[in-house]
Amino acid sequence: MQSLRSIVILLPLGASLATAQSNTARRTVWDGVYTDTQAGRGTAEYSRSCLGCHALTPEGKAPLVGDPFWKSFSQKSAADLLDFVSAYMPNGAPGSLSGPAYEDIVAFILKSNGFPAGAGELTHNTAAGVQIIPRDGSTELPANALARVVGCLTRSGAEWIVTNATNPERAENASHEDATRALGSRQMALKFVVTKLDTLAGTRVAVSGLLIGPGGADGLNVTNVARVGGKCP
Repeated sequence: MQSLRSIVILLPLGASLATAQSNTARRTVWDGVYTDTQAGRGTAEYSRSCLGCHALTPEGKAPLVGDPFWKSFSQKSAADLLDFVSAYMPNGAPGSLSGPAYEDIVAFILKSNGFPAGAGELTHNTAAGVQIIPRDGSTELPANALARVVGCLTRSGAEWIVTNATNPERAENASHEDATRALGSRQMALKFVVTKLDTLAGTRVAVSGLLIGPGGADGLNVTNVARVGGKCP
């Protein structure tokens, strides 16, 4: 009877655990984080405050959609997008709009990029932690994104490469844990290196630059190389 009682107790515990895990699942822009009504208000606000400087076509002036959008905001959050819009728009008077106006503009930008509407409006609080990623869930950064990797600096003939490299991440995500973080299995070719790196050979480094090809498939156009640890094993 004691064993049966243990089973009866464990069943709801397991159900509660599953519910908790479900409730803490990451949210993305594909979950519907704004409403159509909010995006409608954002359309009018965008026309008044942003249209003169930003286009809603990938080929237009300072576009906010398409590849330029992904290059700037992939792997970031809706809160990062809101912070950017609030800090830099409108041109000549950044930060001059109300908080709700900026939230409505971001809702319109999300709609313009094809992300679905939902049941609740986007606010500064609800935007936190909402990830901007492709529908397939990939976190790979697009070509030309400013990124960084951590790994072991190695010379290969006349070229420098980073072995055991971490996956490319946003360049601004510098961490004091670079010296101890787990390395990866990638190999990243360093292109257009203009500084001497001989003294860093064989050490753990953090390298920043523009990704050449999606995810840096063709290397990294280097802007900075810094030693973050000792000799690589």
